[in-house]
Amino acid sequence: MKDPVQFNTTSDYVYHQLRNQIITKKLRAGQRLPEITLAKQLEVSRTPVREALRRLANEGMVQLIPNGGARLLAPTKEEIVGTYEVRDYLERLAVKKAASRITPLQICRLEEQIELEEKSFQERDLESYLEVNNSFHRIIAEASGNIILADYIDNVLSRTYVFLVFYETFFDFQTNPSLDEHRAILKALSDHDEDLSVKLMEDHLSLSLKGLAP
Repeated sequence: MKDPVQFNTTSDYVYHQLRNQIITKKLRAGQRLPEITLAKQLEVSRTPVREALRRLANEGMVQLIPNGGARLLAPTKEEIVGTYEVRDYLERLAVKKAASRITPLQICRLEEQIELEEKSFQERDLESYLEVNNSFHRIIAEASGNIILADYIDNVLSRTYVFLVFYETFFDFQTNPSLDEHRAILKALSDHDEDLSVKLMEDHLSLSLKGLAP
């Protein structure tokens, strides 16, 4: 076992090792995850591997097959398009409401997320980048003032997070188009421009969907 000391349990260690391999695309969508093989690779017993796979399944990254082991999720194009259709509807509503309600503090928090997003992109830290990106959208949902809407958006962000982990290719580019899109949305929100905020969010999500290639 390598560097297990920093983790509370062996299961926690296995979980982080597997999650890192997924994030860095060392493991691919649809790939089988045999417990015996993983246990040998990580120098642990099968029990913590099984527990880690259950945890990843709860996050939507792994599919547990009855009497068939586990494999990484392989979302279909139809599932991705359907999820983005829902996300587009919810986030356009959220940004519309946020445009008239957003506070100076929430504006500052969005500015901070953009700075962190730029840093994580430069460092090619995909996991950090995706977390920061989701935080940007969660703050807007929060600014809508509708906690039910924010809860639905949080759920759909978790789903699209998995798609981005498996299929996003923006680290193949030298610059990140999402940064400018987020800056434009922030400017529209700061100006309390409802129509422009909605249009920019719609365009942003449309481009995000196009960047996925299952």
